[in-house]
Amino acid sequence: MRCLSVCLNIRSLWFLLAALLLASCASLPENDQQVPSYALPEAETARTTVAQGIQKRREGDNQGTSAAGMLLLKDGVDAFVARVALARLAEKSLDVQYYLYHDDLSGGLLMTELWKAAERGVRVRILLDDMDMAGKDHNLAILDAHENIEIRLFNPFIRGKSRTGQLLTRFGSVTRRAHNKSMTADNQLAIIGGRNIGDQYFGADLNMAFGDLDVAITNPGASEVSQQFDLYWNSELAYPVATLSKTEPTQEELNGVVNRIQDFYEENKDSEYIVRIENSGIIQRAQRGETHYHWGNVLVLYDHPEKISADREQTEFHLTPKLIPYLEATDSELLVISPYFVPGKEGVELFTSLEQRGVDVRILTNSLMSNDVPIVHAGYSKYRKELLEVGVQLYELDVTMLGSDYVREKTSQTREGIGGSKASLHAKYFVMDRESAFIGSLNLDPRSVVENTEIGAVIDSPQLAQELASGFDEHIRGIAFELKLEDGKLVWHRYSLDGEHKVVGTYHKEPHSSWWDRFMLGFMKLLPVESQL
Repeated sequence: MRCLSVCLNIRSLWFLLAALLLASCASLPENDQQVPSYALPEAETARTTVAQGIQKRREGDNQGTSAAGMLLLKDGVDAFVARVALARLAEKSLDVQYYLYHDDLSGGLLMTELWKAAERGVRVRILLDDMDMAGKDHNLAILDAHENIEIRLFNPFIRGKSRTGQLLTRFGSVTRRAHNKSMTADNQLAIIGGRNIGDQYFGADLNMAFGDLDVAITNPGASEVSQQFDLYWNSELAYPVATLSKTEPTQEELNGVVNRIQDFYEENKDSEYIVRIENSGIIQRAQRGETHYHWGNVLVLYDHPEKISADREQTEFHLTPKLIPYLEATDSELLVISPYFVPGKEGVELFTSLEQRGVDVRILTNSLMSNDVPIVHAGYSKYRKELLEVGVQLYELDVTMLGSDYVREKTSQTREGIGGSKASLHAKYFVMDRESAFIGSLNLDPRSVVENTEIGAVIDSPQLAQELASGFDEHIRGIAFELKLEDGKLVWHRYSLDGEHKVVGTYHKEPHSSWWDRFMLGFMKLLPVESQL
């Protein structure tokens, strides 16, 4: 019996190896249908409604052409409405780039607006990372058949082969993704930040929500976002969906798009979310003339698309070497909000050097129970004591504090579509000396820094930086645990919500966790996977 079992195991192993070999033998098609295209020149977009609206606001706020206007998008519904507004106002072009684009209510509503823009004659370019596109090629090809819509997929998986198998056989290739997120109208106004396209990012389902942050940026910053988009759009890793799709849309399917869009809207027009969109705070503020723009200098930073295929040591393609000097130049205070935070040796050295210079470093990240990827928490938890010992103030989101600015509700959704079990803090931004800020898609973890590509903006605006810092001050002790070291051991303090900040609860273990949660955390700490977190 033992011999039979061994033989069966060996046989199973051979089948697995054979399957992996077959997957590795397959290849992507030649990317020979890609036709380069670029953002429209200023001469073609300077008289659009978007451009004229920005100019009117610029003159009203007495700002010169060198300053960019910025609008913070904190609320999920407002962030969605802002994207819809871009789609409806665009007259010449829409450039849309996302890591995840879910096939749900908000995803369908936004795609409807993109289709309507194309029907008006707007050129719509949609660039999606292929991570979330399994089984979606045919529907994308139907949209792509529109004369004004072109869709490309970045760093695609091989069609007809197991994606799980490719994560093994093409490790280091398909495991590196384009995490960039942006939407730009007429090369004049862009939205960047932490949000993907999906209900949990836009408050479309109260049981599925991430606390997040975006920023809308006018020119001259928006044109820098367009330059980034063009680099990725014309990269050899960006494949037209028609090149990858195994089937061509039928004429009946093409003719039926309008009916499908109308049916989708009819099915959802009376939904609670549509009502919330119509009552969005950003719409009401705009109607009252109370929309407040910050003005200042903007520098858009991004990884070069070649980062995905280049050796990891080729840091000339990386965003973070351009960002670090801004963090190192901080004189008095650095606020770090990073939902997935694994600082590594280099990060600990950076924060230690800042503390030694007298800089007050405060960091907010997820707790074990609010983190939707527990293995990331395992990577982060190794560094907590060391950070506290050098003076860094650490805060972890309290999973019970739902409905706050940072998190609304827990969900079984996954972090960026890969593993995990809960929704949580998802905003990614840093504030330096309450004078400037960085807002984007970048987490302070090895996956963002080394593996994936990201985008963000360094914003030189004391008013914007102060708004973010004041919000942090106001909410941090109401939504998060503060970590302390007592007798060399971690404790988590919970404070009152009455403004007096009295300690109302102390935890000596990961708050709200079970023994099983902590057992699994200890097990995951043993895994040699930090470079992939």
